[in-house]
Amino acid sequence: MPELPEVETTRRGIAPHLVGQRVSRVIVRDRRLRWPIPEDLDVRLSGQKIVAVERRAKYLLIQAEVGTLISHLGMSGNLRLVDAGLPPLKHEHVDIELESGLALRYTDPRRFGAMLWSLDPLNHELLARLGPEPLTEVFDGLRLFELSRGRAMAVKPFIMDNAIVVGVGNIYATEALFAAGIDPRRTAGSVSKARYIKLAIEIKRILAAAIERGGTTLRDFIGGDGQPGYFQQELFAYGRGEQPCKVCGTTLREVKLGQRASVYCPKCQK
Repeated sequence: MPELPEVETTRRGIAPHLVGQRVSRVIVRDRRLRWPIPEDLDVRLSGQKIVAVERRAKYLLIQAEVGTLISHLGMSGNLRLVDAGLPPLKHEHVDIELESGLALRYTDPRRFGAMLWSLDPLNHELLARLGPEPLTEVFDGLRLFELSRGRAMAVKPFIMDNAIVVGVGNIYATEALFAAGIDPRRTAGSVSKARYIKLAIEIKRILAAAIERGGTTLRDFIGGDGQPGYFQQELFAYGRGEQPCKVCGTTLREVKLGQRASVYCPKCQK
């Protein structure tokens, strides 16, 4: 599933081609996503100028003069720019055609993504209760420490909770915990303030590095420019169960936490 760096990579790739452009028409070939695409999306968006392309958590916000298209890539979706009129392939469900002659094409083989319309996106039910963005000053180790007190859940699902902080998905939670030396099975309430300060620093560092490298190519993720990300080459733990630790050589172990596979080093992470 595309995580925050992949979504931010997509945003950076498509924004220069969308902002300031007027939408000529919207072609919807299949409305059956996680929630049905609005029947009147073409009417609402066509003729409007796109004024901004923002991101909130893993949602892309394509802001028009009146209203915002909220897009989520789901498990296998991607947005990329193509020439308007390019014949669609299977699973290419939506084209937003621009007066420039380009089209923003949405592809989603599993149809778990979303394209919704809102006049007040930040107060939309999908976004209203989200926690802070991890790369802002609002998020830090003190917040993690304070919210973790008395929590018996494991620390990994705790930092993946979107009410605590948004966008720390399975890949980057695994990597941040490895970098901070924290066992993902450890109860959230037992982690010290100093260790949470270290963990927050590592979350910020790893997410920023992943964004700069275009995200992580896993299965079928590609960025808005059609190019893969390269952060996968730098993974220390995620997807490396039963392989030697790159730091100490100990065999990495894999467990299930919150129905997600979690890989950790029994020597480096305590």
